[in-house]
Amino acid sequence: MEYIKGITFGAFAGRGSFETKEAYTSMDHLIERTGANFIILVPNGVQDTPQSETIDYNSQATMSDEELIRMINYIHVKGLRVALKPTANCKNGTWRAHINFFDKDVPCEPKWCNWFASYTEFQMHYAGIAKQTGCEMFIAGCEMVMSEHRENEWRQLIADIRTVYDGPVSYNTDKYQEDNVTWWDCVDVISSSGYYPIDDWDSQLDRIEAIVRKFKKPFFFAETGCMSTEGSARVPNDWTVRGALNLEEQAAWYNRMFEKAGKRDFVEGFCMWDWAWKQHSLQAALKDRGYDIYGKPAETVIRDFYRNK
Repeated sequence: MEYIKGITFGAFAGRGSFETKEAYTSMDHLIERTGANFIILVPNGVQDTPQSETIDYNSQATMSDEELIRMINYIHVKGLRVALKPTANCKNGTWRAHINFFDKDVPCEPKWCNWFASYTEFQMHYAGIAKQTGCEMFIAGCEMVMSEHRENEWRQLIADIRTVYDGPVSYNTDKYQEDNVTWWDCVDVISSSGYYPIDDWDSQLDRIEAIVRKFKKPFFFAETGCMSTEGSARVPNDWTVRGALNLEEQAAWYNRMFEKAGKRDFVEGFCMWDWAWKQHSLQAALKDRGYDIYGKPAETVIRDFYRNK
């Protein structure tokens, strides 16, 4: 696998977002400023609650197929590779990892079988677009932690995707879950969300490496990042952290990740979270406490690593 120097762009962008001049300007800035060679695009599927059985990918919460295809084509013209990662989210704000149902079907209760039927339709739709546009990877979802023990359903989903898309297929598990997924053998690439505390990289990388060696698959961090907020480096996965602006803490976290993970030969790349489709001004970016890296010291850290890798 060619080394992935990636960034997630415009995650969960709503209808019309990628039709704007701002989105293409933002993509141009990403390419010019970061040294990236790989973009992950994240079409949004929404369900009402964690126990809803139907995923909607045709609402205003989701970019249209036409604008998604135009953006993929534009990125390809610019010489970068593209992965599609269709991701389910809950309208009520519950994190997708908590989507869950009874393991045994119960009359009058929502069921895994119905949810997986809808999730499969969602994934197959975008697998078709990935095939049509020549995307270099398809990632069959993200951080669906409570579903991952449903091994048979996941194996069937991956097999179904392969009937439509003939490129490499991955799945993005959550942090700390790499060794809980039992079906890594059916994907081409193992990927996970690398939101690990700044002082805990070595132990987590040791744990992940054992899984990667066991399954003998390529591995990369399909998401990784830290907010520019005081205290985020200790819990980079927690987007609810509130504190003072700290641009240097974000940059230090990225430096540590590259120092530790960049030396491990089993880590074959990263995809940073994230880069917005509509950017702040550079002045405003330096006051932003979120994950966005645009215009911040962390952007320089990433660019230096990517251009020297």
